[in-house]
Amino acid sequence: MAASRVVIASLRKYSTGHNFTGGSAVTGHGPETVKLWKNISYFVAFPSIIVCSIYNYLKHQEAHNQPRPEFVPYEYLCIRNKPFPWGDGNHSFFHNPHKNALPTGYEDEH
Repeated sequence: MAASRVVIASLRKYSTGHNFTGGSAVTGHGPETVKLWKNISYFVAFPSIIVCSIYNYLKHQEAHNQPRPEFVPYEYLCIRNKPFPWGDGNHSFFHNPHKNALPTGYEDEH
């Protein structure tokens, strides 16, 4: 019993030290950094997003207007070991009749 009091007292001596709350920022550094990153966001990031969006939209429109490549029935592209478990078993899950060819060719003549 006396030994346990000595152990508890010695542990308490080490556990009641100074609580470290962490460092603080350098005085006056915070407001300039906030202003810098706000300006970077407004004048660099947002215009970059807009320019990239316009560029990708125009490239998509350009690719959309190009003719579809002619279907060539390569045997290795049309291997069906078993039918798909949905629909008629011949169409993939996200099938696009204009872009995805079946083993017999494209579905629509576009």
